[in-house]
Amino acid sequence: MSVLKRIVAKLDAMAPADRQIGQYILDNPDQMLRLSTAALAAQTGRSQSSVVKFSQKLGYASYQELRLAVSQAKSQEWHTTAGMIHGSIELGDSYLTILRKLVGSKVTSIQHTASANNERDIGRVVDILDKARRIHLAGVGASSLVARDFSYKLMKLGRNVLHDSDSHVQMANASTLGAEDVLFALSHSGTSIETLRIAELARQRGVTVIAVTGLQDNPLSRVAHICLHSVADEDRVRSSSITARDAQLTLTDLLFIQLVQRQPDSNEYVHNSETAVSVLKVAPPKG
Repeated sequence: MSVLKRIVAKLDAMAPADRQIGQYILDNPDQMLRLSTAALAAQTGRSQSSVVKFSQKLGYASYQELRLAVSQAKSQEWHTTAGMIHGSIELGDSYLTILRKLVGSKVTSIQHTASANNERDIGRVVDILDKARRIHLAGVGASSLVARDFSYKLMKLGRNVLHDSDSHVQMANASTLGAEDVLFALSHSGTSIETLRIAELARQRGVTVIAVTGLQDNPLSRVAHICLHSVADEDRVRSSSITARDAQLTLTDLLFIQLVQRQPDSNEYVHNSETAVSVLKVAPPKG
């Protein structure tokens, strides 16, 4: 049973404080995904401790876990609305079944990632990146691929970017950062040891740490100064990195576009980059 259905089932028997919090979540699940503990407490007129206790009474260790469960419940609703197929991709699934499940999972991941991040936090991250002397991108595995893609985009804008797929090089780069620099760390689980150690070192050096990670409370989110959240529909596709990657790319593409809007000469930089790369491409046949 989804967390939203469980709240409905328990609502009448809840104490007044819990009932008010539960009713707000049922009425505003999308808004709840954007709210911190303090913000939800303010919206419901209750204390932060009441919000935490409400989460624990539903069987979650923290409010972040409750928020993740609400996100997953909303994912199921969106699939139902769109007529998508439920369940993980199985070995015996047909081509069309796999395609429908995969597309549905990707769309859901992007939609929920959009809902889980508010304009204020996105704006703060854009401000920080825009003013940074150097931007160090860190990530391993699939997150490293997203970091590389973002690094290429930032380079097109003339930004001073550090990125390497080797975590040892990433750690060495982090050791050179200072207070005017930014570490942009990607880890959906927030538990990748290499990325976590790099973030810890950067923070010790006075570097602003931005994390792109899941909604759940995790070690990386506790090290970061500010977090953006990737929401991956892990139950629908066996390789969860597929949808986690889509969620991360949605955020990095959004940040890139907003940086382009802020930079008056961005078109010139992008044009120069495309012109430079064009000499490495085969010319189309004439006639």
